[in-house]
Amino acid sequence: MKKWIMLLIVFMLAGCEPTEEPHPTGSAGNEGLGQGSGVHPAKQKKDENQTNQKPDAEVQTVLVEEDQVRRGNLVLVNKEFKLDAGAIPSDIVNLNDTPELLQGYVLLDNSIRLSRQVAEQFNGMMEAAAEDGVVHFMLSSGYRDMEEQAQLYREKGADYALPAGYSEHNLGLSMDIGSTQMPIDQSPEGKWLQEHAWKHGFILRYPKDKTEITGIQYEPWHFRYVGLPHSLIMEEKRFTLEEYLMFLKKEKAYSTTVEGQQYDIRYVPVANGGTVIELPQNSQYELSGSNMDGVIVTVKRSGGDR
Repeated sequence: MKKWIMLLIVFMLAGCEPTEEPHPTGSAGNEGLGQGSGVHPAKQKKDENQTNQKPDAEVQTVLVEEDQVRRGNLVLVNKEFKLDAGAIPSDIVNLNDTPELLQGYVLLDNSIRLSRQVAEQFNGMMEAAAEDGVVHFMLSSGYRDMEEQAQLYREKGADYALPAGYSEHNLGLSMDIGSTQMPIDQSPEGKWLQEHAWKHGFILRYPKDKTEITGIQYEPWHFRYVGLPHSLIMEEKRFTLEEYLMFLKKEKAYSTTVEGQQYDIRYVPVANGGTVIELPQNSQYELSGSNMDGVIVTVKRSGGDR
């Protein structure tokens, strides 16, 4: 009898032991993360057999759409590459109506317009010039819409103007700078711009010895905003915008330092349907199209990046 009681107790204890359900492998909850947005957090790959291996640096992925090729501070606009209407900045302002942006220079007339971003950078440049005692600047031309450019072309002809869409003045990032005292190429203002404009992100767009490359005669008054660090590289290498974009396209990657800050620059071709690129996680970066076949990715490197 006791034997049967003992067997019954053992049987009951065995029946109370919980049964483990098998755990699924993988993490299906992360599938599709970031769908529909331009930024996709990268998934880190981990080899369980190499637990002592240093993990890869975190990255973020950015989907570059096709239309980005035609937008940005570095888009090429000339006789061969036409401006896409969608590339015109949305912050075009009339300088005469924005006195906070009209500092250190005068306007030839009250209709001159620019991208607000560029006008702010131009103000900073005028402040720097004033500190050097150079103060007689004048803007004679800025942004023109397509209709204004077409009218100018009809009135002046191909020897003086470009068709609508092929002029940098349609972009809102270029301006004609003069002196109130004398012709710009003979003035202290012109000399100062030649030496210092690049420090503020501006370039002389049509240099004297580059006519065969730009297709435009020497214009000592025509300056274009491209931003740092690009204006520095172009100054150091004596590049026009055409030459700079071809240089980046050939080199694929380039790094430079401006006042202790390092920048990494890449030229990335963009395929039909867009191209995904990898960037350091949480990095500061800018994208600009070339208006050819790719984008220029400029990453501001943080102190811990290598």
